[in-house]
Amino acid sequence: MSAMLLTGHGGVEKLVYRDDVPTPRPEAGQVLVQVTATAKNNTDRKAREGLYPTKDKGEVTSFAMGGEPTLTFPRIQGADVAGRVVAVGEGVDAARIGERGLLDFNLYADARRDINLTPDYYGHGADGGFAEYVAVPSEQFHQVPNPELADAELAAMGMCSYQTAYHMMTSAGVKAGERVLVTGASGGVGTALIQLCRVVGATPYAVSQLDKADALLALGAEAVIDRGDLPTFVERVLDATGGKPIDAVMDLVGGEMTDRFIDTMIVDMASRQSYPRLSIAGASGGNLSEIMWTRVYLYQVQIFGVSHGTREEAEQLVAWIRGGQLKPVLHAAFKLSELHEAERYFVNRGSNFLGKIVIVPDAQWDTHGAPFAL
Repeated sequence: MSAMLLTGHGGVEKLVYRDDVPTPRPEAGQVLVQVTATAKNNTDRKAREGLYPTKDKGEVTSFAMGGEPTLTFPRIQGADVAGRVVAVGEGVDAARIGERGLLDFNLYADARRDINLTPDYYGHGADGGFAEYVAVPSEQFHQVPNPELADAELAAMGMCSYQTAYHMMTSAGVKAGERVLVTGASGGVGTALIQLCRVVGATPYAVSQLDKADALLALGAEAVIDRGDLPTFVERVLDATGGKPIDAVMDLVGGEMTDRFIDTMIVDMASRQSYPRLSIAGASGGNLSEIMWTRVYLYQVQIFGVSHGTREEAEQLVAWIRGGQLKPVLHAAFKLSELHEAERYFVNRGSNFLGKIVIVPDAQWDTHGAPFAL
């Protein structure tokens, strides 16, 4: 089959396109999926560049929550896979052949449904969807027949973004009626957070560039706050909320913004109905933040680190997708053979970039990619 192989840590030159990669065979309990679209995520780039240090801030490494690193080379990246079942392994009903669906991208360490302590995923610890075929557990390939969703749109709703977003919210206990600040709102996790807030009855306030405001408002944001002009940031957030404190921050930015985000929650503590909560699942603004711990513990700010999610959350998300409560935010499609170009475009995103980029195998391009070409 054709596939894009990651051959080591480094730049896009480490991604090598090959057309002689062995097609996987489904093992017991697995299905073989013919890939029609796979969404790109920032973790693809970070894993390629080795930007997951946990001890030495300058360390070039992949994350290894379960002990030893699981990213070995060559590796086929791509976590958010949409496609169709074309073969089944032992113990899987052959009636599943032909199903169109979406992959729960996690490599779960055990069968527990409500906790995931050693996160890993397809495209990192096992081969993913930047290929023509991928073999995955049958119970993690969820059928989504919805004819109103193109395969590229279904991939854009992949679990890497939506499950991360939902786990940010469940970790922080976000509930109906609360005001939620969504940072990095124009990316895949950010746009998922805006929709999910509305699904559970919370009110999302988006932090983004103002040239994306109309699209974010249409998606469900209550207001869009310009991420620039740091000295006035808190004041502008409170203007948007009518002076009421933010209940919980969903942070994908970090860096020097972290303290400002906390400030939006600790004004007028007497009016709050719950503890201030900061849920963190990214650091696009910097991996290091300077925070006064006295502010954290005296104001009782609860901090949640989030990576991936659980089986229960994945199943809830699929139910919402099938029910039409969640909508795709698809920016563009690229051919698999043009992944280098897609990577550069992803990193150097312009002002019109909102939502997800998907990668479509060249053999599937005319049907599943061309209608969404940049």
